[in-house]
Amino acid sequence: MIASVVFDPIVPLWLLIGLATLSLLAVSVALWRGLTGWVWRGLAACVVLVTLAEPVWQTENRAPLSDIVLMLEDRSASQSLSDRGAQTSAAAEALAARLAARPNTELRRIVVRDSTGGSAASDGGTEIMAALSEALAQEPRGRIAGIVALSDGQVHDVERAPDLPAPFHLLLTGRAGDWDRRLTIRNAPAFAILGEPVTLTLRIEDSGAAPADVDRVALDIAIDGQEPQRFAVPVGRDIELPVTLPHGGRNVIQFSVPEAEGELTDRNNAALVQINGVRDRLRVLLVSGEPHPGGRTWRNLLKSDASVDLVHFTILRPPEKQDGVPVSELSLIAFPTRELFLEKIDDFDLIIFDRYQRRGILPSLYLDNVANYVRKGGAVLVAAGPDYASADSIYRSPLAEVLPASPTARVVDEAFVPEISPLGMRHPVTAGLPQQDTWGRWLRQIEVTPDAGDVLMTGAEGRPLLVLNRVEDGRVALLASDHAWLWARGFEGGGPQLELLRRLAHWMMGEPELEEEALWAEPTGQRLRIIRRSLAPQVGAVTVTTPSGETVEVPLQEQHPGHFEAVYDGAEIGLYRLRQGDQETVVGLGPAAPREFEQTVASAEPLAPLQEATRGGVLRLEEGVPGLRNVRAGRPAAGRSWIGLTPREAYETLDVARMPLLPGWLVLLLAAGFLLTGWLREGRR
Repeated sequence: MIASVVFDPIVPLWLLIGLATLSLLAVSVALWRGLTGWVWRGLAACVVLVTLAEPVWQTENRAPLSDIVLMLEDRSASQSLSDRGAQTSAAAEALAARLAARPNTELRRIVVRDSTGGSAASDGGTEIMAALSEALAQEPRGRIAGIVALSDGQVHDVERAPDLPAPFHLLLTGRAGDWDRRLTIRNAPAFAILGEPVTLTLRIEDSGAAPADVDRVALDIAIDGQEPQRFAVPVGRDIELPVTLPHGGRNVIQFSVPEAEGELTDRNNAALVQINGVRDRLRVLLVSGEPHPGGRTWRNLLKSDASVDLVHFTILRPPEKQDGVPVSELSLIAFPTRELFLEKIDDFDLIIFDRYQRRGILPSLYLDNVANYVRKGGAVLVAAGPDYASADSIYRSPLAEVLPASPTARVVDEAFVPEISPLGMRHPVTAGLPQQDTWGRWLRQIEVTPDAGDVLMTGAEGRPLLVLNRVEDGRVALLASDHAWLWARGFEGGGPQLELLRRLAHWMMGEPELEEEALWAEPTGQRLRIIRRSLAPQVGAVTVTTPSGETVEVPLQEQHPGHFEAVYDGAEIGLYRLRQGDQETVVGLGPAAPREFEQTVASAEPLAPLQEATRGGVLRLEEGVPGLRNVRAGRPAAGRSWIGLTPREAYETLDVARMPLLPGWLVLLLAAGFLLTGWLREGRR
């Protein structure tokens, strides 16, 4: 029971102050004029003013409230190292028992896991401050007597720390002799040019009580899951590592350091880097047998791509042409056949023969060299016209060994609408070409007989129009018509000429997104979107091999012709191997270095600002669980083997009783008595 005098004015405060000012002024005037009743008049004014302030005798019936202690238990991934989990559990139980024995004290236990719910693959780190803010929002701040965190101190959201109403203490897990070795990627580009080295910056560093006699360690480097290569590299220094990508598309590079004896974990001894390989410039050689409208179409297509270096030669004056013009007066340059087809042929990514026929300009030796160029990984595209069906056809040369279709010597001069074959519906070169039913007609086709490869488009009476084939390491394509340019001119509505020829040229140059048989995966967080492209009507399940060696069969569903997909959720961080049929690939899941394992040695440094601001303390659990003491607010709250709690003495008011100190009759009696006394005093004078 608490009793006190409180005031509850019956008029606004400003009015009460104004009345007091007027009363003081009136009494001052009476004193100045020498009126002997000024004292009694002042007392009467005081009685009125005090009455207006309404003093009340208030009694409260209070119930004391218990103090609240918040205990944060760090159960993040880094707490699974060594015996930290056992340390945390034992200390939490011991503190809970000691707090339960304290009078008028309650405990709130808050378990803090990784930011995505405790998965070891999470990259959010330990967010103790977020959990603490949420706990403080649910409890009255006036009852918080102390905050105790059981953690390794490696907190990743210190910048979000709330204003704390009580001392903050850190009971540090781990051992003073702990040490760890970590591999980090300082710099890794997302893209790199094929054939040119790109520099990656690595660093291997030791933290904690690491061995002092180690200055070099082994570093293993593996590309796309192949056999790793080992190098000896220094510790504690940035390492500039030049890497040349072996192929276009995604290249997965894995760096790893062997686990050393005594280090906390090997989870941060490896890192994955995924770099997309792109071509700097695509070098194309276009050889036109004679001027015709289609030649301009090819030139415009290739020149419109800024990444293409085009060398274009058109044979304007064949050897059999005899018009009497002296050679010295011709403004033409000699066709550098030897330089292009013998010395520099390997510099080109694609060679296009547009309506080319044998005229003695390219000897058989040169064309045989082109065939060898294809076998070694080159690409040749033949855009055939009537020349392909003639006796001087390029097919009547050593190049016939790599061409996918032979001519029948017949030229079909009739209008037809090109159509995509059933196989072409599944091939990335022709699949999904827009508005096939509105295409314009072509007016000529060369009749050919397919010898190998895939027929993607057909023409008049279902004859092969576009045939693609692979020859050893190279690629060849035959377009059995020279009227693709009609689409570019918009004849009868035109067609997707630009898109078709662009896809065809890029498939010839081996662009990964146009491979007809391919398997790849697109990672998003810890989820894999597995994509399989195939010409087969059905494909089997994908075998996924996890970083730990476990295999999982994931069935594929066909999304559209030739395109199959599946979704797989990976629980581990690291390199996943995917295999389906003869296709295989690798992909990395998770960050290059998981945040929970960036710094694994226990440290109080991240939380030091909070302890200094609240005068809390840091004690190692390996030295034992500290005792509990009461300390006053603002005093040091920690010492050797003890931590302090600040009693809050909070209470809850159950009921309140009020009684006026000046009843009305007493006010009237006092005011009248003082006024009468003053009047009588002045009247006697």
